[in-house]
Amino acid sequence: MSQRSEVADVHLPTPSRAPVAAVLRRVGFAVSLVVFVALVVRLGQGGYIDVTGDDITMLDALYYASVTVTTTGYGDITAVSDGARLATIVLITPARILFLILVVGTTVEVLTEQSRRLFLARRWRQRVNDHFVICGFGATGRSAALDLVNRGIEPGHIVVVDRTADSVLEAGRLGYVAVHGDATQSDVLGQAGVDRARAVIVAPNRDDTAVLVTLTARELNDDAHIVAAGREQENLHLLRQGGADEVVDATSAVGRMLGLGTYAPGAVQVIGDLLDAGTGLELVEISPEVVDAGEGDAYGVAPAGATVVAVIRDGVRLEPEEVDAPGRFARSDRLVVLRGSQ
Repeated sequence: MSQRSEVADVHLPTPSRAPVAAVLRRVGFAVSLVVFVALVVRLGQGGYIDVTGDDITMLDALYYASVTVTTTGYGDITAVSDGARLATIVLITPARILFLILVVGTTVEVLTEQSRRLFLARRWRQRVNDHFVICGFGATGRSAALDLVNRGIEPGHIVVVDRTADSVLEAGRLGYVAVHGDATQSDVLGQAGVDRARAVIVAPNRDDTAVLVTLTARELNDDAHIVAAGREQENLHLLRQGGADEVVDATSAVGRMLGLGTYAPGAVQVIGDLLDAGTGLELVEISPEVVDAGEGDAYGVAPAGATVVAVIRDGVRLEPEEVDAPGRFARSDRLVVLRGSQ
């Protein structure tokens, strides 16, 4: 497989444009100029001679117009009368100039656009840091990106990596930075700035691809928080061994939700509310608020209005009642709390 260049892979979000329509308009204008010149020659055919001595037909007029506006000028059809020469000066020459401006302007614009994209891609690559990379922009990846946005992450701080052009275009339309390529390749993830990413979400459609992406991402960044989704139970441990900090059993999670819905439909609605950031209740991980107990002693407490569901201490999950003093936490603890959306 041939390697893509940085410019071809990195697609920064830009205002919606219609380049095909713009090119078609210019082509139509260029054709109109040729037809205009042909009509001028056809109407004044008596002032032109053909080296063959034949009369000037419409086909001859179109031929003359095409070689004239493109400055080819074979000279086999020439203007000989004063009227024809005046028409050449007043009408045909301006048409020729407009045609050249059209061609040159389109070429310059294309080159300028390519240079602009190259400049923006390089500048973005130099500045990107502490961002979120989503590998795979199917239904799962899109939902993950939407959740990040709902939690306050700017769309421009989310980088999507996908191998399908349609997904890349859709990501750009939604305001995300997109990289077109195979996320299992280190150079593709390098273009996405994985080495400086805060977190990596691995959400391809296949478990074997997810394992390879996780291995590659972990190799490039030892510190990034990697969350990977798996579909088969026997593959989940491979994702953990590959470097994923969190592994989501997608199939089992959906199955448990379906089972729960058969006898506790209200609970399913509550869980859906918890997963939908920005609405109703939300489940978040936060640091405790520090309380000064005097004499240099301090401890952490849960924020007002928040219910502590679990305590993460040194990477180990504890129940709230398992801490030394209920309601008091170490300042380094992380609290998983249930609270109203903010």
